[in-house]
Amino acid sequence: MMDAIAFGVCSVGSIAAGITVFRVASMARATFALLASFVLAAVPILLLGLTYLGVLVILMMVMEMMIMVVFMLMYMMNPAGLMPMKMVHNNRVSTIVAAVVFVVLAVGATVTPWPHGGRRSNADPTKALGLDVMGPHMLVMVIIGLVLFATMVSAIVLASARGRYDRYGDDLRVRPPQDPVQGGLGGRRRGGLQR
Repeated sequence: MMDAIAFGVCSVGSIAAGITVFRVASMARATFALLASFVLAAVPILLLGLTYLGVLVILMMVMEMMIMVVFMLMYMMNPAGLMPMKMVHNNRVSTIVAAVVFVVLAVGATVTPWPHGGRRSNADPTKALGLDVMGPHMLVMVIIGLVLFATMVSAIVLASARGRYDRYGDDLRVRPPQDPVQGGLGGRRRGGLQR
């Protein structure tokens, strides 16, 4: 009974958070709403007894969304995506596509001949699911994930011509900060923007 209640709460919460993604006027707020939707969608995996997979999904979504917010703070012209902006483009076409996809998925879920109970469950469902998804290539995928992460970090380091605190000088005491890229935070002085 408690599992059914938790599943219902998470289902409604995940849908509500997903709708919120398109209702807020900020990329950062939309990111946190999407994070909530993903986490609530991962809880039923825990209810199925797939503890490792459920925790993995939650940790992956949390880290992914946090990295996304950090990148918004660092690189977006719109400060952290907190200024009002339109989150949906081409409303009519996107609404039609979403409705068609929903109908197709709903029809597929109702007409699919789902297996009936009575079969013996695998002793280790996490291992069985991992083998079904990845087969013998799990180690390769783990290594590829580490390589991709290292590539992203290296690309950011190489693409940045200066560090975040370069404008404050070696001892971080330069006031006002001497920003070589005018127009950013270092370009502000008393009385308005520096020209």
